[in-house]
Amino acid sequence: MVASQPESDSPRPDDTPTAGRSSLEQRAAAEGFGSDASRYDRTRPEYPDELVQRILVTSPGPDLLDVGCGTGIASRQFRSAGCTVLGIDPDPRMAEVARQSGIATEIATFEDWDPAGRTYDIVIAAQSWHWVDLVAGAEKAARVLRPNGRLAVFWNAFDPPQDLREVFAEVFRRVLPESPFGAFWARPALDTYRAGSVRAADAMRRVGAFGEPEEWLFHWELPYSRAEWLDLVPTTGGFTQNPPALQQQLLDGLGAAVDAVGGSFVMSYDTVTATAARLG
Repeated sequence: MVASQPESDSPRPDDTPTAGRSSLEQRAAAEGFGSDASRYDRTRPEYPDELVQRILVTSPGPDLLDVGCGTGIASRQFRSAGCTVLGIDPDPRMAEVARQSGIATEIATFEDWDPAGRTYDIVIAAQSWHWVDLVAGAEKAARVLRPNGRLAVFWNAFDPPQDLREVFAEVFRRVLPESPFGAFWARPALDTYRAGSVRAADAMRRVGAFGEPEEWLFHWELPYSRAEWLDLVPTTGGFTQNPPALQQQLLDGLGAAVDAVGGSFVMSYDTVTATAARLG
């Protein structure tokens, strides 16, 4: 994921920056994703096919730049849909996984990346735009987009059933009483991510190079067994920064919560997108 100046005002146990952290802590959280890149690639969900198709049909061509491509989860989806993809990411461990699946990648933050005169029909950022300076990122996207090219930044907001969410919050409060992560579960994740989407859209307006931004929402669901959920949890932002003993306490508590509801649950996902077309 791209690590730069975060734009966030509320905590969440995902690959998003959290309030109350120093810049060093934020960077450590961002760099933590690459500590087990193969797990990240295995457990993180894809994005709705409807989103992929809507981006493609509203774009002038198939040349795509994936900002903060990580292990290439979104890159592979767009490649399968017919796009020519270049991914950029500052973490070589994440980018190497993307390369192994055939995605061309370059190592850089978006702010520092040199396009070397290259231009694209589409610029996307999947679960990564909050690590980019929003105005500088929109300005750079405008520079590398062709006329009528599309900038689309999106996030998967996830919510378990409300009663389970409350128990998850209690686990984090008990094991990490000083951590902001417990507060994440106090309200639907969709509210948090939509607030971030609004900030991204405002930055696109400020640049003056885009048409009026739109918000697209896609709702879907994904079942998780206890083992599947606990396999994903260590890939969430900041988790691996905790001592191993506390990590295990969190996993034990979260696992017990899932056991109490029968050993599995259905996660509600909403993919939130802020998008705008480059003016011709």
